[in-house]
Amino acid sequence: MTTYRYTLAELRGQLRRFLLSGAAIALGVAFLIASVSGSGALVDSFGQTAAAEVGPGDVQITRPVTRGGVDAATADRVRRVPGVAAIAPRLTGRGGLLTSDGRPLDEGAVISSVAADPGLRWQLLASGRWPAGPGEVVLDAGTAERLGVHPGAEVRLTGADGTPATARLTGTLDGRGAPSLAGHPVIGVPESAVGRYTPGAVAAQLDVRLAPDASRPRTAEALRVALRDGGTGSGETGGGNAGSGGADGTEVRTREASVEAATRGSGAMYGMVLVAALSFVLIALAVARMVVGNTFSVLLAQRTRQLALLRCVGADRGQVRRLIRRQGLLLGAGASVAGVLLGIGVCAAGQAAAAVADLGPVHLSFAPSPLVCALAALFGVLLTLLAVRGPAKAASAVPPIAALGGAGHGAPVGTVARVRATVWSAVLLVAGGALVVLGAFAAPPLSLLAVTVGSIASFFGVLRLAHRLLPAGVALLGAPARRLGGTAGRLATQQLRLNPLRTGATGSALLLGVTVMVGAVTTLEITSNSLVPAVSAHQPGVFSVTSAADGGVPAEALTALTGERTLSVTPVRSASVRVDGRDTLVAAVDPARLKPTTDDLDRARALTDGTALGGLVDGGPTVTVTAPAATTAAPAPAGTTAPPAPAATVLRIEPGRSALPFVLESDAALLVTPATLDRIAPGAPATTVWVDPASGTDRPAARRALDRALAAHPRLTVTDAGARAESLRSMLDRMMLISMALLGFSVVIAGLGVAATLVLSISERAREIGMLRAIGMSRTQLRRMLTLEALLLSLAAALLGTSLGIGYGWAAARSVTATVGTTGGPPVLLVLAALGLTVLTGLAAAVLPARRVGRMTAVAAMRST
Repeated sequence: MTTYRYTLAELRGQLRRFLLSGAAIALGVAFLIASVSGSGALVDSFGQTAAAEVGPGDVQITRPVTRGGVDAATADRVRRVPGVAAIAPRLTGRGGLLTSDGRPLDEGAVISSVAADPGLRWQLLASGRWPAGPGEVVLDAGTAERLGVHPGAEVRLTGADGTPATARLTGTLDGRGAPSLAGHPVIGVPESAVGRYTPGAVAAQLDVRLAPDASRPRTAEALRVALRDGGTGSGETGGGNAGSGGADGTEVRTREASVEAATRGSGAMYGMVLVAALSFVLIALAVARMVVGNTFSVLLAQRTRQLALLRCVGADRGQVRRLIRRQGLLLGAGASVAGVLLGIGVCAAGQAAAAVADLGPVHLSFAPSPLVCALAALFGVLLTLLAVRGPAKAASAVPPIAALGGAGHGAPVGTVARVRATVWSAVLLVAGGALVVLGAFAAPPLSLLAVTVGSIASFFGVLRLAHRLLPAGVALLGAPARRLGGTAGRLATQQLRLNPLRTGATGSALLLGVTVMVGAVTTLEITSNSLVPAVSAHQPGVFSVTSAADGGVPAEALTALTGERTLSVTPVRSASVRVDGRDTLVAAVDPARLKPTTDDLDRARALTDGTALGGLVDGGPTVTVTAPAATTAAPAPAGTTAPPAPAATVLRIEPGRSALPFVLESDAALLVTPATLDRIAPGAPATTVWVDPASGTDRPAARRALDRALAAHPRLTVTDAGARAESLRSMLDRMMLISMALLGFSVVIAGLGVAATLVLSISERAREIGMLRAIGMSRTQLRRMLTLEALLLSLAAALLGTSLGIGYGWAAARSVTATVGTTGGPPVLLVLAALGLTVLTGLAAAVLPARRVGRMTAVAAMRST
């Protein structure tokens, strides 16, 4: 009991010195709780969005579209089951929207039926009202904005027969309520009017509303029996909430079971998001561990005489070690509790922000579970115990004779141990650097793994040598500080250089945060600069022109395109033929018209008559082409002889698969020369035309020329293939900003470590400060000295971390983008922002120590022991 009372008394006496280290642990625990809760809320939002598409129906009946969907006969049997109040088939089909100048939108639209029963409407209405008649429609909000129309306006679309039609826009839909239709223009029409806008609409799902007194499980079971007896399907009869899979794929589920099925994939997604978030948390906690370990090391170094006196009065090494560990345990427990409260507060603030935000069908909950809070607190305690393990071992090695010396006497470190540590650090640094270089220039798939392992190993080597590298950096930066800062600059530089172990330990936390931050943004920036142009450059063109008609792109349209001097036009002809008894789409193109950066261009140029590039299907060394797939021989008139069947053509498939056939023409499996295609499918039309801006023409000008050339052909569809590259760039830019924001948290925690070390150094240097005050140094000069110490230490760590981060980031990006060519460099603005954040962190870390030293008097400082 006496030992525990002594531990508490010691901790209370040193509480002010432990305050900043406790704050680092508390921030790490709060960050952990916020990250886990935020990841759970993010994934839960995906599940809620999927559940919103289930709709308000009590029972859902589904059948795959490939098997005809839910037909009218099935709907009639469902309607006759007792307890069924109303039904609504979800009819979908392909439609078309026209711009104001009569051209179709780039993407084909999806026709979606709006249920006549308001209780079965599953779409989310964003504005306006639901369509009530055959001449009324609703559009998704994004498409309406693209067309520049609002509720009450007339919209142009294509009818079921392909002719232009007009309808009145009554409202807009919130696309967040239909994730399965994301990325496509959606046209909502009354259920009874679907046939006016799309031929052959199919219902993949039938929504059922039950009578108020009907039981969902019992009615669902009755529906299964009715459909099975009616011949729709067969299979085992599950429980009330289970779906039943009939022989034709028919499923009957209650709404609860449908929601469960829709959100089933959220578990795996939660794991991926959580791992990504925890990677940033672990970096922050690693920095916090370094801060706590450094604080204990400095504090115990100051208490060397006290620890030696404990040894003199009979305390053995184990008791001293347990004393330090108990102090760490109490500090970790208190800081973790504070971190849990802070994390709950952050989650509450997030909940309040989500409550006022428009999130559509999603209702976020950031409230952390008691288990998450308990595990986060436990992790904070264990982290603190791990951080004090090394200082506790060093404290237990203090000999009793040190009680006769000054506070700076500690456990001696042998020369052999120092040499061994230096050699081991050098081995880590050299071997890790070699792996980084090897991975940067090696072939995938092991290149990224080599860079990752090498970066970790070499960085550990840098951390072990930080007590040598950071003082050297301070010496270089100290030259201008000595000239500009005068006496304060000289003293600040000298203090950091004369205490290399403390300088290295304090700066290591900042070094870790800056290295990871700069490395992450450099990797993403170079990857973006390399992959985004490659995605666009390796396509046959920036724009593609296609036709839904069987005749392909009209010759007049092709002539108009080739007549535009600002456009480079590459027509692709294709035909469906019988290849080894299977219907196969075969494409042909003139390789001389393709861009030099097109994938597999050399292989396309090497094709000769009778050879082919194999696409996404397996084939032998040769294949036999018999006749066009659509060709059917007409019966010969009576008394005449039938014409001979077309002669079979044998094509030799070049070794190795190629994606070029599929890239040039969707669904194409073979690429042949134009002469070969003329032989196996005479008169094959141009089904896709790739268009690129000519030399000296930018993309907007090329698009205007393209629209001008196709003004007389509104049925042709133009697709912007470059949009994929822009989407990839946007995603990588968002990842870069998020990574920098999260990793900036680690730099802030490292700043607490700098502040803690400066505060502790004031107590250790009290007599020195008193002497400086006695010989005439002003309070302003003392504050400037402390500020320069923090600034020089932060800059040294930031510059070394930036250099390492750029090197690691370039190597990682090079290992990923080697196959397409690595271009670009680190993001200059973001790197400067990281340096600026580090400098501000160092200046902020000096505020509290500078205020404290400014309040010290010369007499009080001289009396300190």
